[in-house]
Amino acid sequence: MTSPSTESPSGVLLVDKDPGFTSHNAVALCRRILGTRKVGHCGTLDPMATGMLILVIGKATRLQERLMSEDKVYTAIMQLGIETNSQDADGEVVATKPTDGVTAADIQRAFEHFHTEFDQVPPMFSAVKINGVPCYKLARRGEEVARRARRVRVFDYTITRIDLSNAQVDFSVHCSKGFYVRTYAHDIGQLLGCGAHLTALRRIRSGQFDIAQAMSVSDLKAATRQQVLARLIPVEQLIPTTS
Repeated sequence: MTSPSTESPSGVLLVDKDPGFTSHNAVALCRRILGTRKVGHCGTLDPMATGMLILVIGKATRLQERLMSEDKVYTAIMQLGIETNSQDADGEVVATKPTDGVTAADIQRAFEHFHTEFDQVPPMFSAVKINGVPCYKLARRGEEVARRARRVRVFDYTITRIDLSNAQVDFSVHCSKGFYVRTYAHDIGQLLGCGAHLTALRRIRSGQFDIAQAMSVSDLKAATRQQVLARLIPVEQLIPTTS
């Protein structure tokens, strides 16, 4: 019988991403610690974003598409009055507009406008491919190309803070797969007439997984193989059973 220390690892590992730490970084680190190449991830987060990254190891890689397709919950901060080319704080400012005429009631109505299902155009700084080329590569060359709108859904949202003096809005959003929160903020800004961009983003839930279950990046970097194996969620727990 193969011992637990040498058997091929399999399962799902939840990682709480730090700013600047990418899904590629997480996959490479996990491969090194576990000594296996069979590691994938279930969707990226923007460089500035934090929160839930789902890594699939071994037999769990066959669940990748299903796990990526599940709905997600984010918390975020939106800055009104400033637009950037990436729709978040990592981009270059492309427009500034006054916000003194914007009221809390206006903000509430704008969020409600983007409730339930609607069409969303992915941003240029995204991994969406046009003729096989990721949009972000085209954007870095200064190119702007048409992107096909996607049908997305906001299941629920909560505005947790409106600071009109600093033109900031804190909110959470429960949304479908393929949803861009920075585009959501951008579109709300357009509807308000003052523009907006995202200054903070954190994924706190993905499908059945909650951020409280995730391993911090610092703990992952310091972990032994056995410690990481102990954090894996077995594939058997993730496959629906039929009676």
